[in-house]
Amino acid sequence: MKKHLIVLLVTFSQFSYSQQTIRPFDYSVQKNFKGKNGAVVSAHPLASQAGLSILKKGGNAVDAAIATQLALAVVYPGAGNIGGGGFMVAHLSNGKNVTIDFREMAPGKASRDMYLNAKGESQLTLSQNGHLASGVPGTIAGIFSSLKYARLPFKTLIQPAIDLAEKGFVITQAEARGLNHFKSDFLKYSSKTSAFVKDTEWQKGDTLVQTELANTLKRIRDNGAKGFYEGTTAKMIVEEMQKGKGIISYDDLKNYKAKEREPVVFKYKDYTIVTMPLPSSGGVLLPMMMKMIEHQPLQEYGFHSVKAVHLMTEVDRLAYADRAKFLGDVDFYKVPLKTLTSDLYIAERMKLYDAEKAGVSTKIGPGEIPYESDETTHLSVYDKDGNAVAITTTLNGGYGSRTIVAGAGFLLNNEMDDFSAKPGIPNMYGAVGGEANAIAPHKRMLSSMTPTIVLKNNQPYLVVGTPGGTTITTSVFQSLVNVLEFNLSLDDAVNKPKFHHQWLPDELVVEENFPGDVLEQLSAMGYSIKKVGGIGRTEAIKIDNGMIEAVGDHRGDDSAAGY
Repeated sequence: MKKHLIVLLVTFSQFSYSQQTIRPFDYSVQKNFKGKNGAVVSAHPLASQAGLSILKKGGNAVDAAIATQLALAVVYPGAGNIGGGGFMVAHLSNGKNVTIDFREMAPGKASRDMYLNAKGESQLTLSQNGHLASGVPGTIAGIFSSLKYARLPFKTLIQPAIDLAEKGFVITQAEARGLNHFKSDFLKYSSKTSAFVKDTEWQKGDTLVQTELANTLKRIRDNGAKGFYEGTTAKMIVEEMQKGKGIISYDDLKNYKAKEREPVVFKYKDYTIVTMPLPSSGGVLLPMMMKMIEHQPLQEYGFHSVKAVHLMTEVDRLAYADRAKFLGDVDFYKVPLKTLTSDLYIAERMKLYDAEKAGVSTKIGPGEIPYESDETTHLSVYDKDGNAVAITTTLNGGYGSRTIVAGAGFLLNNEMDDFSAKPGIPNMYGAVGGEANAIAPHKRMLSSMTPTIVLKNNQPYLVVGTPGGTTITTSVFQSLVNVLEFNLSLDDAVNKPKFHHQWLPDELVVEENFPGDVLEQLSAMGYSIKKVGGIGRTEAIKIDNGMIEAVGDHRGDDSAAGY
């Protein structure tokens, strides 16, 4: 559920090895890059390097994003994927803004109460683990939908991922720990053992070779999207479903389509912000939150001041209360978009803000609307021609449903948990929902993923996104405010301690290293404070005066690469 970026030095030469002795890919991580030609930042050094190799071959930012995304499916199996879905936001050098929705979709046999027992009680283990938890994957459809904006042949873009799967790569201590931790789940929820499971414990320095995944990628290379949604791979997915009482069918796969949607574009002072529309909740929450603070004296308050944290927390609370009631798939539910982001509604909601004390979520519900006619990963790319791409993809939980498609070598998502299984019942991230996000056949579940691009003078200025479940939108919000209001360096904007509030549960979540004196004063104002190890893993690029700066989050192995 988290993402990473980094600049890396790798011990291989630009993913061309046909003449070399086969040996696993090894690497080192570099967190910061500055240069003038292009940059990639992602959750894994080898994926960032794959994207950089494409930029150096003459590809644009979309080409590099495709290569990076496919490489993440190999080297970052906890969240990188071809069995999940996500969103792409791009600003092209010709001025066009593009958003592509390749969010997973409920299978045709899905039903409103499929995770309730005979007593009407929710059985969330079914929506979070195993075959029934999976929505129809959208990642491959999204990649091919974006290909029209790329330059290079698809076979060139997928080859780094094939090489990484076929030849293997050296795993880190964190990667070994993850594979060991979920070993029993991989065995329990899959019909056949896989490359992720071995008799002994995984160790730092071991090589992970994924031959079955390499073969799946080759079918996609040779047959395009049909190499995934039809033919051998589709057969493997459906057969895996049948072995574990899953409901994804051949028709579900064959009929899945990515959707190019109208971008959310709004002004914030002298900047233009481009982000993803629904089913990304960020497409509604981010403009709401930015508008709520736009006329407040944040700069005067100062970074991590009690007044600034209090204001931003209450803005989070108000926005997330509305998320719970009003947001869902606009193809299935009439969401009052114009009202929620209108100046009049924002002003009305801010009347509930008390500058002296914490709000109480049980007393601050969703607004009145008149009738109106975490496992996730992020990558950011910018090229020398001015194309910018932000992509956030997900399996939902770490390693998704833990179900590995037999013979195909990839993990399926557990995105069905992002629906509202029952009104008022929280999902794995504590988010509650209602009828707007109820399960229905072929419906797309609400997401928190918020890939975002900020324009300054109509040119890309910031490219940003993060994993982290419901903390995604608040992390993007803070990253933007840290740069646009508090004038922090990009490194500080990404890595300084973050905080989060999502209305329910009524608690202010902060990272362990958050300033203690600030927390004492916030507690005195009435906040219930919960400390956590980390919030998100932001991947960010800043372009200013011809200089490109990329930062990989220090919370993980995130890596930035550029030239």
